[in-house]
Amino acid sequence: MSRFLPAEAFLATENATRLLPFRFERVGDGYLVSNMVGDFVRLSPDEFNRLAMGDVAPGDTLYEKAFAAHLIAREGQTAQLQLVAARLRTRMAFLRDPSALHVFVVTLRCEHSCPYCQVSRQSTDKSRFDMSEHTAERALSIALESPARHIKIEFQGGEPLLNFQLIAKVVANAKVRAPKIGKKIEFVIASNLALLTDEILSFCKANNILLSTSLDGPADLHNRNRPRPGGNSYELAVKGIRAAQRVLGADRVGALMTTTEASLNRVEDIIDEYIALGLDGIFLRPLSPYGFAVKTKQIGRYDTQRWLDFYRRGLAYILHINRSGKSFFEFYTLLLLRRILSDRPIGYVDLRSPAGIGLGALVYNYDGKVFASDEGRMLAEIGDDTFELGHVDSADYRSLVLSEKLINLVGASLSQCAPECLNCVYESHCGADPVYHHATQKDPLGIKPLSGFCARQKGVIGTILDLLDNSPKDARVLRQWSAM
Repeated sequence: MSRFLPAEAFLATENATRLLPFRFERVGDGYLVSNMVGDFVRLSPDEFNRLAMGDVAPGDTLYEKAFAAHLIAREGQTAQLQLVAARLRTRMAFLRDPSALHVFVVTLRCEHSCPYCQVSRQSTDKSRFDMSEHTAERALSIALESPARHIKIEFQGGEPLLNFQLIAKVVANAKVRAPKIGKKIEFVIASNLALLTDEILSFCKANNILLSTSLDGPADLHNRNRPRPGGNSYELAVKGIRAAQRVLGADRVGALMTTTEASLNRVEDIIDEYIALGLDGIFLRPLSPYGFAVKTKQIGRYDTQRWLDFYRRGLAYILHINRSGKSFFEFYTLLLLRRILSDRPIGYVDLRSPAGIGLGALVYNYDGKVFASDEGRMLAEIGDDTFELGHVDSADYRSLVLSEKLINLVGASLSQCAPECLNCVYESHCGADPVYHHATQKDPLGIKPLSGFCARQKGVIGTILDLLDNSPKDARVLRQWSAM
């Protein structure tokens, strides 16, 4: 039997044309239209009306445009539908590798006192907020039960280096156990780097551990956003980044920034700081509605539109830098570009539907409680246990991910069938964030017209599409990014 359909199966037929599912939005003087797998095409009002009425025929240009965009098919031909189905399976392939990320909160203690801290950190003298060896051992056992062949363990806090001895024990134990069950494992430590020592760096190098830190910009801005005793948060962060680059390699340490009100008029200064430190990109990250960011009312200091203005100005500056010959990324833009310009599944849980809670990551708190996401754990620190799934002493992997609570939360937030999302032209690239919507609207689905998450996604994706369609020089840079 031939593995391929005969050539005549791909020829045009006289069969009736059928519309395939598509979404649309009025943009400017025309319509932005997307298909089931997130390809975009712009149509004039006349073209859109003709498409909606089925008034297309081979040779009229619109037919070919709509066919290439998977907006129409011929009755009786299956090749078009098979292609769309194959692409959709590829885009959803993250479901085959569940719970690949496991976050160990080894302590809530921290020597910083950041007013926007999401995790409700505790002072350094409260050691009762450290994870015990028993809890870490049970958490590791659950993590290794995950079906994922490649597992990442990320150590967080507080400041995880305040409980470095436990980190060392988990790494040693995991490296013994994982190969015996055919799993590969990698490690990340998310630290402010203030307590980084040569001993810790040597351990990280010997165990191929990545470091992730926070850098909010130049010294005055960083020290204002991230105060610590001595007022030297910036100096210690920069010292740690440079030491890690020297010992581990430039690609083994990364940094994240958080946008505060003080950051909004300084995006160029922040980007320049990252470039000066030899970092390859930046994530222009907004404040999140969790922990001290709520208690200190930081979250209300600016709205979504002001952040979008900050993002657009930053992206324009970054694109200018790239056009001048230096490669430097805005990482959230890069993630979305890969969603828009390819069918590659991505690991970033906020861009997934079904949501990444539980299915993308599990979080083991210092006290043994297990959460569906890091943000869910942050909510619990201020008294909301909606996303708590169980405890390491009584749970296993299967009982956590198949719990009725998780199934209900994931099911309630599916963007593919949620009001507003269902018909949104950006749905294929947006993802679901039930923790954000629960935190801000007390509903995992959320009312999307009132959602800051929704407004940011639409604003960022719209900005990217506008650059791809209307700015050839910028489009060239963005397409180069997506190919990397």
